[in-house]
Amino acid sequence: MEDEDKIEESSVNLLGSTGSGGGGGGGGDRRWVDGSEVDSESPPWSLLDEHEGTQGYGSLRRRLVKKPKRVDSFDVEAMSIAGAHGHHTKDLSTWRTLALAFQTLGVVYGDMGTSPLYVFADVFTKVPMESEVDVLGALSLVMYTIALLPLAKYVFVVLKANDNGEGGTFALYSLICRYAKVSMLPNRQPADEQISSFKLKLPTPELERALNIKENLERKSSLKTLLLLLVLMGTSMIIGDGILTPAISVMSAVSGLKGQVPGFGTNAMVILSIVILAGLFSIQRFGTSKVGFMFAPVLALWFFSLGSIGIYNILKYNITVFKAFNPAYVYWFFKKNKKEAWSCLGGCVLCITGAEAMFADLGHFSVRAIQIAFTFVVFPCLLLAYMGQAAYLMTYPDSSERIFYDSVPDSLFWPVLVIATLAAMIASQAMISATFSCVKQSMALGCFPRLKIIHTSRKRMGQIYIPVINWFLMIMCILVVSIFRSTTDIANAYGIAEVGVMLVSTTLVTLVMLLIWQTNLFLALCFPLVFGSIELLYMSAVLSKLLEGGWLPLVFASFFLCVMYTWNYGSVLKYQSEVREKISMDFMFELGSTLGTVRVPGIGLLYNELVQGIPSIFGQFLLSLPAIHSTVVFVCIKYVPVPVVPQEERFLFRRVCPKDYHMFRCVARYGYKDVRKEDHRAFEQLLVESLEKFLRREAQDLALESNLNDQEFDSISTISRDSGVQAGDGNNDLRIPFLHDERFNEAETSASQEIDSAALPPSMMSVDEDPSLEYELSALREAMDSGFTYLLAHGEVRAKKNSFFLKKLFINYFYAFLRRNCRAGTANMSVPHMNIIQVRMTYMV
Repeated sequence: MEDEDKIEESSVNLLGSTGSGGGGGGGGDRRWVDGSEVDSESPPWSLLDEHEGTQGYGSLRRRLVKKPKRVDSFDVEAMSIAGAHGHHTKDLSTWRTLALAFQTLGVVYGDMGTSPLYVFADVFTKVPMESEVDVLGALSLVMYTIALLPLAKYVFVVLKANDNGEGGTFALYSLICRYAKVSMLPNRQPADEQISSFKLKLPTPELERALNIKENLERKSSLKTLLLLLVLMGTSMIIGDGILTPAISVMSAVSGLKGQVPGFGTNAMVILSIVILAGLFSIQRFGTSKVGFMFAPVLALWFFSLGSIGIYNILKYNITVFKAFNPAYVYWFFKKNKKEAWSCLGGCVLCITGAEAMFADLGHFSVRAIQIAFTFVVFPCLLLAYMGQAAYLMTYPDSSERIFYDSVPDSLFWPVLVIATLAAMIASQAMISATFSCVKQSMALGCFPRLKIIHTSRKRMGQIYIPVINWFLMIMCILVVSIFRSTTDIANAYGIAEVGVMLVSTTLVTLVMLLIWQTNLFLALCFPLVFGSIELLYMSAVLSKLLEGGWLPLVFASFFLCVMYTWNYGSVLKYQSEVREKISMDFMFELGSTLGTVRVPGIGLLYNELVQGIPSIFGQFLLSLPAIHSTVVFVCIKYVPVPVVPQEERFLFRRVCPKDYHMFRCVARYGYKDVRKEDHRAFEQLLVESLEKFLRREAQDLALESNLNDQEFDSISTISRDSGVQAGDGNNDLRIPFLHDERFNEAETSASQEIDSAALPPSMMSVDEDPSLEYELSALREAMDSGFTYLLAHGEVRAKKNSFFLKKLFINYFYAFLRRNCRAGTANMSVPHMNIIQVRMTYMV
């Protein structure tokens, strides 16, 4: 039992620590701030399952409280966004699916849709165009690249590996973490498995292969670290895409003016690109909801233009391009050009840039909508566009540098230029938004310092704005455009980031196949063998351009990887230090209900990491303050590896110590897509209301349990709420007011399942007549009238003197720098400074 308690104690999700910097977001009704900003490292909650059919003690109690809904103490708005979480769980109508498919054009496919602007221009800088084989071979290579990776891999396989409708690298990692305890942030608790969105589906649980993989992943810390680093690297490269996509898209669109407008040279192109990029990033703070309605129509017009111009060029210049459907041309292309053909793969891979967005942006749409849009609109239009350009090149081989705009009929040049520029800006906007989402998910899973997050839409929970990341991306984009001054070198960098993300997705989906889907071993291995081999071939080609711009995404990825892993590493060590230094329950009993000081009216909300035992920071407050509040609530924020936690399952109250201590613990469980609104007054009001309901329910359950015990279970011992916690244990406080003995499971009847407040005997319903309850409720109201005080720790983390050099370097300098410059708890909660008390603590790790 001691070992089990130790596991429970060390299993926690970490979300950073209090630091300095960052003001609270004003905004009132308009600005929404993510829940991850409210507290530092998020502790777990180990409680008994509240769903039927789960074995364990206290199941009678679980059935009795199943029907009354828990009241969310803190959550003001997380589920108030209309339709924010519903479209994945409902069967959408045909028209609704088609409408979503239309919307995906503006959000998901902007990046891939603008690739015809620069693909052939980059390919034929590496391969000389000497014969028909060169053109048809390059065209065939592009066509089959699009057919194999975006269509076969993503549309038909990867999209199915979603996490309750959410996609992306962290969604895959979250899904794997639910089936195996592989998270370096140990946030797995038995209670989490009973969250409705946490449901695990194992089609064939008897397969030993999946169990063996699970055991190996959980047993070897090196595999856990490797998996985390893989996920962080993929996320870092997506953030790198957020820098490169706006740069290459905007520059490619504006490059059409070169040669068309007299005197418009490279300098003018760079200056105009910088102006457009500065404007693009400047409007981010208004939110995509203000202009989102025009995204889909513009991209629909863009795809229609691509298809129409492609058909026109095919019919006018060379209809024989259809021969490129013969894959033999790929073989002849490589046979003729050899090393140059391999080198041109770095340009060919640009035709699938943005393919990862199909999976990363899945949370805003549905699998069927994304599949329909790509299969019936994006795929055929892109094929026609590339075939049309190839037909034009077979007639005018000297036009490869400006192939897109040269192939546009003269009468349509200016309209197409305007549409292309708008499409490039929309493609950039989608990638910027995806970067914001990645950073938010990283923060929720404890892998990124807390930053200010503003939710720009009341209707779409995914529309967020992160000021620090926005301005960082803008500065980096402007520097990239200013330094490279050409789309060719940027394209070399772009390819590495895109293929790197695809390799990460291939690895994680393969693990999902083996561990979760339990696919046939042959089929599961065919997936990485086929798609992984293609991606590795592309990666070898783009890495050959390392010195010609390819180093850029590796620098960006390495930077963000260091930031995320350092934060994760330091946070885990900080929590372990907190576990070691917790206050024993023996000490609390020795202090008595006065806590060794004066109890004055008021409610103290102490934010902490531990859920078992008393955090050491509480001892610092007892030593530092001349008096402590009459009611103390330990507030814990926990992020679980699911996208959303239903509101009725989010918050849990438990009593700490005997009744006369007036101490409670409240844990808020959030998914990585959930949002919170900063409003401390509403927060305080709901906390008191839900605490009152918890006290009434506790008294009601006590009365019911006492009655049932007298009638049927005289021989079964129960725990009295008044007896508090057993000395030295520190864990039983989590179980009150649950019953302990497992034998209750066998004694349950179908009638007990239907017991609720309406069916209880009158003697059990009049809990207000309980003198002890009335006293506690009146004491709580008096404390509320006296006001709330937020008890926070201003902690410093230092490596121990005997630590090795690298640990001291990372903890004392890198991690300390991140803590000092991330948002502090006081900035996130929008609480008046007079209501906050902080004490300084040093954690030696």
